[in-house]
Amino acid sequence: MTEPLLRLQSLSKKFGSLIVTDNITLDFAAGEMHAIIGPNGAGKTTLINQISGLIAPDSGSIAFAGADVTAAPPELRALRGLARSFQITSILPGFSVLENVALAVQARTGSSLRFFGRAADEAALNTPALAALEQTGIADRAKLRAGELSHGEKRALELAIALAMQPTLLLLDEPMAGMGREEAERQVDLLNRLKGRLTMVLVEHDMPAVFALADRISVLVRGRVLTTGRPDDVRADPQVITAYLGEQME
Repeated sequence: MTEPLLRLQSLSKKFGSLIVTDNITLDFAAGEMHAIIGPNGAGKTTLINQISGLIAPDSGSIAFAGADVTAAPPELRALRGLARSFQITSILPGFSVLENVALAVQARTGSSLRFFGRAADEAALNTPALAALEQTGIADRAKLRAGELSHGEKRALELAIALAMQPTLLLLDEPMAGMGREEAERQVDLLNRLKGRLTMVLVEHDMPAVFALADRISVLVRGRVLTTGRPDDVRADPQVITAYLGEQME
């Protein structure tokens, strides 16, 4: 049996007396799109924060690519290939779209960066940065200032920044948040194009997007995994309908 790329074992986190993640054990297979859904307060973002290293668990372990990273800081996890979209770095609105992505390339490679000089001449940074922008469909915006982008384009830029880190695992925390239907559909198309190239863990409230994208879905309720399964099985699960989906899928 193939070893999972990411394994969470008995992961728990409390804030005061509030148990936010409660003994979570999950495996994430290489190459899959694994969605995590659940009502507000279910512990989804706290779980993503633990996987990315922003929050330390109180107990349990996190194994990534065969190595225990439970105590590893976020930057070390990123260098190992675990990236989090939209929180890799803040978009710099006064810098160009290309320069924003080139920063991520620089962070990964450790090469020199002179944005206050002639950054456009940094071919070692800009070639892979342009490739990431091509992947997310906004290469034609490369010379614009990032602050001039639409909301959906900014989301695409944040994803390009994550891709520039060349991750094997990408954590996506509500990538459709704040988008209109057309922008969300473009984001779904983009993520569909990325499927199979890398492993993705998706936290999202947009249920049509989740069921269009996910290979497997885990449902969190009150910090615990209610069930994990294929989308059709989760959609039809009476416990899931009662606990979360209900009217959302009508």
